[in-house]
Amino acid sequence: MTKTVLILGGSYAGLHIAHHLLKQHLPDTKVILVSSNSHFYWNMASVRAVVTESSLPASQLFSPLSQILSRYPPDSYELIIGTATASDLALRTVTIDRDRRTIPYDHLVLATGARQAAGNHPTPWKADGSYEDVLAHLRSTAEKITKASHIVVAGSGPTGCELAGEIAFDNPSRQAGKKKEVVLLGADAEILGADPIASSVRAELTKLGVQIRTGARVESVMEVGEGKTEVVLEGGERIETDLYLPAMGLVPNSEFVGAEYKDAEVWVLITQKQAAGVAKNIEAVLKGKQPSVVKGMPFDIFTCATGRSRAAGRLGAVKMLSIMAWMGKGRYLGLNYMGGYVDGSVA
Repeated sequence: MTKTVLILGGSYAGLHIAHHLLKQHLPDTKVILVSSNSHFYWNMASVRAVVTESSLPASQLFSPLSQILSRYPPDSYELIIGTATASDLALRTVTIDRDRRTIPYDHLVLATGARQAAGNHPTPWKADGSYEDVLAHLRSTAEKITKASHIVVAGSGPTGCELAGEIAFDNPSRQAGKKKEVVLLGADAEILGADPIASSVRAELTKLGVQIRTGARVESVMEVGEGKTEVVLEGGERIETDLYLPAMGLVPNSEFVGAEYKDAEVWVLITQKQAAGVAKNIEAVLKGKQPSVVKGMPFDIFTCATGRSRAAGRLGAVKMLSIMAWMGKGRYLGLNYMGGYVDGSVA
């Protein structure tokens, strides 16, 4: 009897696992990949793609999942463009919004990721919506950044810091002597949640002219006419800007999973860090072997780009030289690894 491996999510982790299993040519096994977006999206580079002078063509950021999977035998997989709306993990079924199809499975991989908690302000930092929607957001954001003289980036996590750095570094108004004002707002007392590399990132952003405001939580945002936006902070301070770019908070795409499987913040697990181990364990079970405990690296690695020539990072508690962090991430924002995800060599 054919075993069905149902993978929900077609981004980094989900595609990694699909590649790994399909490359094994496991007998009597079918992989079903469900993705809300028709394209694999290297959103890590979105903060650079929206800066017009260094904009990246869509072909470098997106790759059709249908084309990626076409290298495998057609009877070994199925690609469904849709979103999971309900699940019964006891009965091993998941319902997809497309035609309200209920799919039975033998093994389930949850890799649905998260979306930006940006309210009514659509952003291109995550693959929220269709390929066409995300591409439109990228292009419209780039156009707005080009025209704006004053920009507020709300959120001082990695995305906010990298976005502020990219805009300030590649400032199209500098040649005319009119440098854009870039204001980075962070609700916490320090950027990056006071991570050990926060001071290094702050120093680099300050060199680029970014105005960093910590302890500044956004309470409301309102369009006030003539292309202006008013950002109101807790405490009542008002900031008028040409462009407001939210980059704070993530909401997990886990509404279809029962509360008993989620933590207090409604997360299920951190799939991307566990993708390789999950793939190997599913392969082992399909071959009649016992799964093993998935172990991560003995230390965590964190890097943050600050423009296109500098970056900061650490290996565990040990800070990297800026050149190391730049070569590891800041130089290409990971685009040099995208080919491995497309052709499956990363899995």
